Amino acid sequence: MVAFNKFNILPEALANKELDLFGSPPGDTLKVVLCAAANAPVATNSSLANLTQIANGNGYTTDGTAVGNPTGTRATGTFTLAGDQVVFTGGAAAMATFRYYALYDDTSANNVLIGWWDHGSDVTLNPGDTFTIKFNNANPGTIFTLS
Repeated sequence: MVAFNKFNILPEALANKELDLFGSPPGDTLKVVLCAAANAPVATNSSLANLTQIANGNGYTTDGTAVGNPTGTRATGTFTLAGDQVVFTGGAAAMATFRYYALYDDTSANNVLIGWWDHGSDVTLNPGDTFTIKFNNANPGTIFTLS
């Protein structure tokens, strides 16, 4: 399982009410973007503009793909954000190679970054190939918990 890495901005954005992640669905739209190995996210990134996404086309759309059925719940002092798997499919030609995927809030004014994952090796999707991101290896799966 690939580990979730939070961006440092996440606690501040939550405290400043920049993110609406509670509910089913929450008030905000969450999206996943893909980044190449040479453009690794770092904890100090704060907005989508800080990331270098792979090239648009061949199955990838700039600014990423929405997380289906996101749900933010609270139980006994613990907040859990969950969502459905996100699938990328290679187009007419090979999709640009990527290694990292990052989650951001597409509704917030600055497209606030939430977290990222390192796949551990480069991924290239040839025509028709798919890459499925299952949060916490489940569908739907836990994206992160905060307690």
